[in-house]
Amino acid sequence: MPLRQAVTAAGLITGYCADAVFGDPRRGHPVAVFGTWAGALERRWWADSKPRGAAYAAVCAGAVTGLGVAAQLSTRRRPFARFALTAAATWIVLGGRGLAAEGREMARLLEADDVPAARARLSHLCARDASELDPAELTRAATESIAENTSDAVVAPLLWGAVAGLPGLLGYRALNTLDAMVGYRSPRHRNFGWAAARLDDVVNLVPSRVGAVLTAVSAPLAGGRVRGALRAWRRYGSHHPSPNAGQVEAAFAGALDLRLGGTNSYGGEVENRGTLGDGRAPQPVDLRRAVRLSRVVGAAAALVAGAVAVVR
Repeated sequence: MPLRQAVTAAGLITGYCADAVFGDPRRGHPVAVFGTWAGALERRWWADSKPRGAAYAAVCAGAVTGLGVAAQLSTRRRPFARFALTAAATWIVLGGRGLAAEGREMARLLEADDVPAARARLSHLCARDASELDPAELTRAATESIAENTSDAVVAPLLWGAVAGLPGLLGYRALNTLDAMVGYRSPRHRNFGWAAARLDDVVNLVPSRVGAVLTAVSAPLAGGRVRGALRAWRRYGSHHPSPNAGQVEAAFAGALDLRLGGTNSYGGEVENRGTLGDGRAPQPVDLRRAVRLSRVVGAAAALVAGAVAVVR
């Protein structure tokens, strides 16, 4: 086994463990710094134009990916430095512990019937308009977000790190952040954010499906069902308007015997996502179950990423 492959695998797993134990850095988070810089650039470059938006996405994601390439090249003969940078980058780009904490907090607020606080808290998980959502819809929104972000914030960055090292980790996270910033089909970003949204779709095509498989395999460790997850994924994964989000959301629904999906509102845009799963509507206790499943899927993804890094 080449040393550099073993170093990458060790760095990915160490970074995953750091996120699982410590969570996101409390101050000066590099992803937040990137978001601030990209937001300032968007305000200067914005135009109701797909080409202008494509140039914006290319500059933002290209700059971050370029940093990853430079770091990769500068450490090709320095295995400890490569390990340290890979572990640090993995810790920075993952969001598993933070995602779980937000899910548990949403469950606590809903169990306490604190609907106003739950509406405000939902913005930590997704951009859905929560102003009119009742407890049932808030629970569904949070459960869907836990499922989708398990793929976006844990499975996908680990796999891209395994396949492409530091450029894969940093470049993926940059694209995913841009999609969250400008990828929604609001009047302002319908054209300008088109490229960022489509690129994010492309880089998540394989990870989302790997995430669905890992959800099924991991389901028994979180009190779920393998067959239910596979059946719901196969039947409902393509019902979602996103080519990727429905994959893991459907698998989570089947694993936990829930029914997800429905009509959502984003910035005044109403979107019908269809039905995902054949079970009952989720309750706050199911949100806690979804958090447990998310953590198990993340651990499985770390092991898969380590194996891929070793054999690539």
